[in-house]
Amino acid sequence: MLEFLKAVLFGIVEGVTEWLPVSSTGHLILLDEFVKLNISEQFREMFQVVIQLGAILAVIVLFFHKLNPFAPKKTPVQKKDTWQLWAKVVVAVLPSAVLGLLLDDWLDAHLYNHVVVAITLILYGVAFLFVERRNAGRKLSIRRVGEIDYRTALLIGAFQCLSLIPGTSRSGATILGGIFLGVSRSAAAEFSFFLAIPTMLGASALKLVKFLLDGAGATGTEVMVLLTGCVVSFVVSLAVIKGLMEYVRKHSFSLFGLYRIALGLLVLIYFVVFQVIL
Repeated sequence: MLEFLKAVLFGIVEGVTEWLPVSSTGHLILLDEFVKLNISEQFREMFQVVIQLGAILAVIVLFFHKLNPFAPKKTPVQKKDTWQLWAKVVVAVLPSAVLGLLLDDWLDAHLYNHVVVAITLILYGVAFLFVERRNAGRKLSIRRVGEIDYRTALLIGAFQCLSLIPGTSRSGATILGGIFLGVSRSAAAEFSFFLAIPTMLGASALKLVKFLLDGAGATGTEVMVLLTGCVVSFVVSLAVIKGLMEYVRKHSFSLFGLYRIALGLLVLIYFVVFQVIL
């Protein structure tokens, strides 16, 4: 029962932080410092990525009609636009897919720690404040997700490469990149959601395949922890995505920038003090 409750907590954190520009991976790494799941180290590394599957499903459910090129209610023109949207998503995912495949093991070995998470939380918090101030009163060139062209999609995909570093935030990097390129907050957020589908499916599949190829097994408790985390993250994501889309229509991302800076500083202070005590 205790492991079940821990899994619920991890699912809540994943569902909330996956879509907000505050880094879900960073929060899961930090949560793992305080709430230890009774799972093997190999399973833990896989769990922190594969738990995203529940969050991905929430995007598919909420935007199913918009993302479905076979929807019978769509006109031929709308179906063509949907195929073009998917083509732009594929273009955008290529940069991080290539780098992710090349650097996955190195990133796991060197960057998945609280120091890196704290630094990136602060750096990109400052970046959000800078970009929001820079864009104040600026005329936007792209207001709807359908207006994003292939060049802009590729550039947003390049920004997504930054999220390979834990603590950066995949949604944060892509939304920040979109805003920097003149895309409205709502369009940047929506495109970020769509880009998450192939990105997170690919990352989850890669981690799962590596876990199986390493010959690692999973106990009944570990399977329960993963399934519970995925289900909870799905349910929480449904509410968070809807709430974020409403929020960005009326507010900037400056609040998230301040949150990142404050959290990053707290993490650094905590671990510095913790190491001094030890």
